[in-house]
Amino acid sequence: MDKVLLAWCLALCCWAFVALRGAQGEANPFVASPGNITGARGLTGTLRCELQVQGEPPEVTWLLDGQVLELADSTQTQVPLGEDGEDDWKVVSQLRILSLQLLDAGRYQCAVVVGGKTFLSKPGYVGLEGLPNFLEEPEDRTVVANTPFNLSCLAQGPPEPVNLLWLQDAAPLDTGHGSQHILQVRGLNKTSSFSCEAHNDKGVTTSRTATIKVLPQQPRDLHLVSRWPTELEVAWTPGLSGIYPLTHCTLQAVLSDDWPGWNDWIGMWDGEPGSPEKPLTLQASVPPHRLRLAGLHHHTPYYTRVSCASSQGSSPWTHWLLVETSEGVPLSPPENVSAMRNGSQAFVRWQEPRAPLQGTLLGYRLAYRGQDTPEVLMDVGLKQEVILELRGEGTVSNLKVSVAAYTAAGDGPWSVPVTLEQWRPGQGQPIHQLVSEPPTPAFSWPWWYVLLGAVVTAACVLFLALFLIHRRKKETRYGEVFEPTVERGELVVRYRVRKSYSRRTTEATLNSLGISEELKEKLRDVMVDRHKVALGKTLGEGEFGAVMEGQLNQDDSVLKVAVKTMKIAICTRSELEDFLSEAVCMKEFDHPNVMRLIGVCFQGSEREGFPAPVVILPFMKHGDLHSFLLYSRLGDQPVFLPTQMLVKFMADIASGMEYLSTKRFIHRDLAARNCMLNENMSVCVADFGLSKKIYNGDYYRQGRIAKMPVKWIAIESLADRVYTSKSDVWSFGVTMWEIATRGQTPYPGVENSEIYDYLRQGNRLKQPVDCLDGLYVLMSRCWELNPRDRPSFAELREELEDTLKALPPAQEPDEILYVNMDEGVGHPEPPGAAGGADPPTQPGPKDSCSCLTAAEVHPAGRYVLCPSTAPGPTLPVDRSSPALPGQEDGA
Repeated sequence: MDKVLLAWCLALCCWAFVALRGAQGEANPFVASPGNITGARGLTGTLRCELQVQGEPPEVTWLLDGQVLELADSTQTQVPLGEDGEDDWKVVSQLRILSLQLLDAGRYQCAVVVGGKTFLSKPGYVGLEGLPNFLEEPEDRTVVANTPFNLSCLAQGPPEPVNLLWLQDAAPLDTGHGSQHILQVRGLNKTSSFSCEAHNDKGVTTSRTATIKVLPQQPRDLHLVSRWPTELEVAWTPGLSGIYPLTHCTLQAVLSDDWPGWNDWIGMWDGEPGSPEKPLTLQASVPPHRLRLAGLHHHTPYYTRVSCASSQGSSPWTHWLLVETSEGVPLSPPENVSAMRNGSQAFVRWQEPRAPLQGTLLGYRLAYRGQDTPEVLMDVGLKQEVILELRGEGTVSNLKVSVAAYTAAGDGPWSVPVTLEQWRPGQGQPIHQLVSEPPTPAFSWPWWYVLLGAVVTAACVLFLALFLIHRRKKETRYGEVFEPTVERGELVVRYRVRKSYSRRTTEATLNSLGISEELKEKLRDVMVDRHKVALGKTLGEGEFGAVMEGQLNQDDSVLKVAVKTMKIAICTRSELEDFLSEAVCMKEFDHPNVMRLIGVCFQGSEREGFPAPVVILPFMKHGDLHSFLLYSRLGDQPVFLPTQMLVKFMADIASGMEYLSTKRFIHRDLAARNCMLNENMSVCVADFGLSKKIYNGDYYRQGRIAKMPVKWIAIESLADRVYTSKSDVWSFGVTMWEIATRGQTPYPGVENSEIYDYLRQGNRLKQPVDCLDGLYVLMSRCWELNPRDRPSFAELREELEDTLKALPPAQEPDEILYVNMDEGVGHPEPPGAAGGADPPTQPGPKDSCSCLTAAEVHPAGRYVLCPSTAPGPTLPVDRSSPALPGQEDGA
């Protein structure tokens, strides 16, 4: 009996052990969990999970601190274990960390769902420990001598704490307060270098070395010493310059009439709107600290300022000082002095001096004397004629008269004495008529005659207008309708062909221009009757023209167009023929990435000079590229633009410019603001307001100086005003930079007046954030100093198309928003719908966007994004695909 009980107990224990093992296997299928990794930044490591299951292998999910890793770089391997029909699987999942960063540190686990239940592996830990990493480093800067300034340096671990040590000229600084993020420097008297060291338990990291250049202080006490009619002498007290002696001082003077305002002066005289004349600039050796300005205008106020320089650079300018030259005496005598005698009277007449008066004319002095009489001097005021009463024969014997003008500074030179002549009949009007006869009125009708004529004229105009309106109501496209018959008084239709005057009007316009017959023949298909163009609202206004919405009335339809008026005046007949010849060429443009020209008409008449050109272009409802880029970045809810879309924009522009270069056309104003987006979101090169057809040779030299977009112009064009196809390549490089930065202004922080010197020193635009290295290398080649070293537009197009093909296809989101720019209530038109440097406006209301699903999107991915409550599309990082040349992992 005892043996039986013992056997039952052993069987029961074995069954319980097997059941417990089976329950544990179902509860936790993981046989291996992630390990622990600890290392420095940039470390590459792998975490591994392993599990065994029966049935369909589950998908392994990685968790970091309890959160699902959406973009984890993980791989999963499934190996069958069963034999003879058994369905057992071994699943191995590996997570790869390519470059360990602070965000990667934490607790990692694997999760699976088996039989409707979720199982977790044991956690593994990833820790970051290494040398300190700098978040801020000291930057180069210029400071004024003996003036306080601050430098910043910030670093982090782990491990913490991180202690900072500042160094000046490679020597440690004793700040007296331990580790400091901000270094307060009381002032320097020489150019120095600063850096900082970050210390933690793993070692030391040294920051970049910043060079602090010391400039002289601003001069003080700028004041006027002496003044003359055409000269001014000013003096000043120099500021401290440290250990570097002053080499010279520079003084600027500008006429007060050209002064634009105290706050608007800096950078305004080199092509900016409302700019004054370029100031007079002189250099003075020091000491003494004074300078005389010569060759100035008399009795004129000037604004002056001064800056002093050492071998390290120039000091800040002083505040502007208003000084004024003094008055002077007239430089020449009155002209055409004549004297006539009539009985006992003498009439003397003269004209104002021709040379500058050098002040305000206060009057004239007249002197006369006879042969036996003393000289008589009299002040006649501002009159230019006077009657002298002569008494006695001695008074008129050989009488000689002389006149001089005078100002507050004194008398000017006297005129050559003239002898009194006897007036004779037939020698002009008598003296009393010349002096006292009032002018004959030019119009002496009674006032009521004028009023009656005005009323009659107004009535005639009103009657004519009513008659024309009445006739127009009865007209159709084919003639007049519903005229009563004479016999029966019934209304019948009588078709009478209407004459078309458009051809005659165009012919009259061409004939009035005075151009050659050959050019007139070519223009017959280009010229448009200006009466067929109806203008609407202004879409935008730029530096070189204004763009208005318009309608072109054609024979059987009405076409919506954009009408661009040019601000560049046509002053000579040669310039007019050049403009019309280029219009003929632009009419023949036929390329998907070049905006075609519909026609040209003129406004104005020959009595006003040469008529002003009006260019008629297709209406682009999606607006200009610059505004589109700004909306994506600065809208109410910014939208991410995929890199593929940006590169496609660049390739479209390069293709259009390649076509223009083959047609021997120079654009001269290529920029994102002058590129338009058509309905398929392809870019069209537009705005030919500055373009030039090259008929002979390979370059064009601009004659008259005009306001130019200096930040887009090549360095050789800024220096010599010479333009080639390679100068358009330079502008294309700047346009690529605009696209890569989503519409930022080139050369931020650099004034227009400083661009030429900035480029001449070898500076160029910096690489934008998130810009592919290959793209920046391509745009940098466009800015080579020697134009022959720059690529052609054909090379640029090919490289951009190759780059676009090498990029992975953009991920299409579930919902894409399309900008609806059609007319309607609450649907504003985009600024600059047909080209023009127009400032961006705020986006329209959200109801101007309509949604399209991914299936409705153009297969080439040509879509327009607008902000909404839905998240914008993002470009995923495919770490498994090969990187482009010069592209870092994860770029």
